[in-house]
Amino acid sequence: MTATFRREHSNSDTGAVALSVPVEGMTCASCVGRVEKALASLPNVEKASVNLATERADVVLRTATSPTDVVKAIESAGYAVPEVTTDLAIEGMTCASCVARVEKALKAVPGVAEASVNLATERAMVRHPAGIVTAQALEHAVHNVGYETRPIATHAGEDHTQHLRETESASLSRSFLVAALLTLPVFLIEMGSHFIPGMHDWVMETIGHRQSWYLQFALTTIVLFGPGLRFYKIGVPALLRGAPEMNSLVVLGASAAYGYSIVATFFPQLLPTGTVNVYYEAAAVIVTLILLGRTLEARAKGRTSDAIKRLVGLQAKTAHVVRDGEVVEVPLADVRLGDLVQVRPGEKVPVDGEVTEGSSFVDESMITGEPIPVEKTSGGTVIGGTINKTGSFAFKATKVGADTLLAQIIRMVEAAQGSKLPIQATVDKVTAWFVPAVMLAATLTFILWFSFGPSPALGFALVNAVAVLIIACPCAMGLATPTSIMVGTGRAAEIGVLFRKGEALQTLKDVGVIAVDKTGTLTKGRPELTDLIVSQGFVEADVLALVAAVEDRSEHPIAQAIVTAAKARTLELAKVEAFDAVPGYGVTAVVSGRKVEIGADRFMQKLGYAIEAFGADAVRLGTEGKSPLYAAIDGKVAAMIAVADPIKPSTPQAIEALHALGLKVAMITGDNRRTAQAIARQVGIDEVIAEVLPDGKVEAVQRLREGGSSVAFVGDGINDAPALAEAEIGIAIGTGTDIAIESADVVLMSGDLRGVTNAIAISKATIRNVRENLFWAFAYNVLLIPVAAGALYPVNGTLLSPMVAAGAMALSSVFVVGNALRLRRFSPQAGMVG
Repeated sequence: MTATFRREHSNSDTGAVALSVPVEGMTCASCVGRVEKALASLPNVEKASVNLATERADVVLRTATSPTDVVKAIESAGYAVPEVTTDLAIEGMTCASCVARVEKALKAVPGVAEASVNLATERAMVRHPAGIVTAQALEHAVHNVGYETRPIATHAGEDHTQHLRETESASLSRSFLVAALLTLPVFLIEMGSHFIPGMHDWVMETIGHRQSWYLQFALTTIVLFGPGLRFYKIGVPALLRGAPEMNSLVVLGASAAYGYSIVATFFPQLLPTGTVNVYYEAAAVIVTLILLGRTLEARAKGRTSDAIKRLVGLQAKTAHVVRDGEVVEVPLADVRLGDLVQVRPGEKVPVDGEVTEGSSFVDESMITGEPIPVEKTSGGTVIGGTINKTGSFAFKATKVGADTLLAQIIRMVEAAQGSKLPIQATVDKVTAWFVPAVMLAATLTFILWFSFGPSPALGFALVNAVAVLIIACPCAMGLATPTSIMVGTGRAAEIGVLFRKGEALQTLKDVGVIAVDKTGTLTKGRPELTDLIVSQGFVEADVLALVAAVEDRSEHPIAQAIVTAAKARTLELAKVEAFDAVPGYGVTAVVSGRKVEIGADRFMQKLGYAIEAFGADAVRLGTEGKSPLYAAIDGKVAAMIAVADPIKPSTPQAIEALHALGLKVAMITGDNRRTAQAIARQVGIDEVIAEVLPDGKVEAVQRLREGGSSVAFVGDGINDAPALAEAEIGIAIGTGTDIAIESADVVLMSGDLRGVTNAIAISKATIRNVRENLFWAFAYNVLLIPVAAGALYPVNGTLLSPMVAAGAMALSSVFVVGNALRLRRFSPQAGMVG
């Protein structure tokens, strides 16, 4: 839907720009005229042409006019320009400062409404009006601040993002290995002389004092401008732009130690007496340890996207399609809408479709979480990625490519993983000024030590300033939130909970009231025959066969439930004669020569039949919220029948689990109050709001939050969509309608209400994990920056070596990612199996 944004090649040298913008809401020629008039009224618009058929406005404007003015003009005329999201992969980001810089650059592009950059996924999601912003403009903005980018393709074929990550991880591993081999002799020559007895004398006798410095210089130079060149390529341009980030801190720290050592080696006369020392080992070890940290971090970050990789792995690679009367094997991407696809035993169903011939049992556990295979016969629906078990069948492809349910699930998970939680806004504000603050702290450290430190003051000033620069890198801050979101939402998807909106991950943990719809949520959503009590002298199977034969003439859900029960028992339904409906009472018919009359108690009373024998059972059914029917055969009351929408077996356990979390559970339903209260008593519902219309459900949600509680609404039908949108969190049962799912923040892939407990539990676990990460990232910097600056030196003589600082900084990032990975072990609650 993203349109072109191109230069207009005209005879005039005006530098005009052409926009092609989609317009929503136009229905006739007068709409076209209104939009064209609004566009023509803009200053500097050379030409405006609106096409009703294509629903696009083609505008030629001078560069002085902002493209966003075009959108405002269209909206002022009463029409809309749809918003689209452009996803970009960003390469070269290393810390939270990088994230802030890229976001700022993207938001500065004219027309961008929102930009969200995620360090863990290395992606940017940019929301903007269609036709106003191009991928090229966004890429140019990112490139200008020192990073590389590319549009993100779909999951067809090789996962390019995963390939890039593996390549980067391998490159980091090689760089670290080379750096370590070259750094080891530098470290042993310099530090070994202090800690290994006789090492100093051996170096002096074999290599020589000055020659050992030359050797260290050579090896360190290779380390810094070989494996360490990656830091300079990013860090130096960032410094020159006045926008320093993590790589800049590494470059400053390592270069300060390296530069000072060069002066001491080749121009010692320039330094004050007593300060001629070298710190080559510090520069080399800093680069080596940070490369180690990056390597470990890259490997760990690769595991945060395991959920997406597993979901993609569920897709079939090929499909057996009928083409020109023959079955041919084609790649999954070549399956077309309407294709006849054949599935053999043990194969994956390639795309979504409807069974046309054959039958089998299909394992749908990856979608529903239910381990029992589901029978599929003609007319049944199948889902791409599920596994065929025993038989063979053919089906017509109804959804292919990006429209399949599995593809939609993958997109939902990716969107949630790439989103930002509200808590991240605070982190972003802090990290925006953090790197400049660190550089200021390092400068003050140098000045204070140089001015007031012991001799050699210059050496102490340099070492401590470098330690501050290195230890304060904000990598852990940038990774703290997004890595937890990635792993948490990925694990949630694996247990059947899809967070359509990342913010729901944070909001859900604070809900105080769970409001649920009855039909399809607490109950199965389809009437079933629940009770059949026959009079003495009648056989249950015979009665059911006769009643079902009569009810087969009706399309009413209650009638169909009776027919379904009879067919489930393989009862034969005889031919019906003399069928007659008695409005407001019931029906009569003749079946196999026997007169059958079916209706409520008032029908039996009208016919003069006694039903007192069923009195106790009628009372019991009434307390259960069921309305009994009666069947008379050949003038005698033969049976009492009850049809109801049965409660799902998992519902009582789900309500109990929600109560265990301290939550209030309310039921909002359009059913009559007696039925609703009967169900509430059976399952332990706290509050019942019955006999409400769809608009009334919205009012009910508003009333439930009056006490200050946050409300989550759970529903599955079209009539639930307004309430799902009104609640703080809308939770849709995945077996429900598309409209309900689109209105929800969270989707439960199975129809099991226990998924709500799982969603709340993983929300709490993820946010707890985020807070642990943020605490570590911030506490680490708050505590160690003063130590690196030498705050403990006056107390006990403690100074933090730049090498130790580099190791600690690398460890902090690895700790944060490792802590996030613990969420992969999250276990479903309330007995559900993911």
